[in-house]
Amino acid sequence: MATAGKGGKTMMTTATAEMERMSVEQLKAVKEQTDLEVNLLQDSLTNIRTATSRLDLASTALHDLSLRPQGKKMLVPLTASLYVPGTLDDSDKVLVDVGTGYFIEKTMLEGKDYCERKINLLKSNYDQLFEVGETSTNGRTVSS
Repeated sequence: MATAGKGGKTMMTTATAEMERMSVEQLKAVKEQTDLEVNLLQDSLTNIRTATSRLDLASTALHDLSLRPQGKKMLVPLTASLYVPGTLDDSDKVLVDVGTGYFIEKTMLEGKDYCERKINLLKSNYDQLFEVGETSTNGRTVSS
């Protein structure tokens, strides 16, 4: 753990000393609050993993699409389970879903770059949340 000052006390020692002065009801409240926070962090981590895998799939789809010849017949997904027949007109231009129903036309390279940047951002956020989650879990272990 990190040192809390020149005296050499650790943050864990300080937290333990504070908890020793709490009543049972206060300790239960702290535990419940910490459990809620940990569950929220776990949900956030799961959401980030899901979004990252969807962007990985989109990036792979863009790569596969760039290899197909113009005029190629294909099925176009409208939803996860509904596809309609279509013909590839121009594989260099793609529509990128930027959220809340907005799409932006980009070149294939710009679309791939967008996916990669979003993946890197999500991975960075995942790492930061994971560290926060570990810290919270360590704090919860001390309070148990």
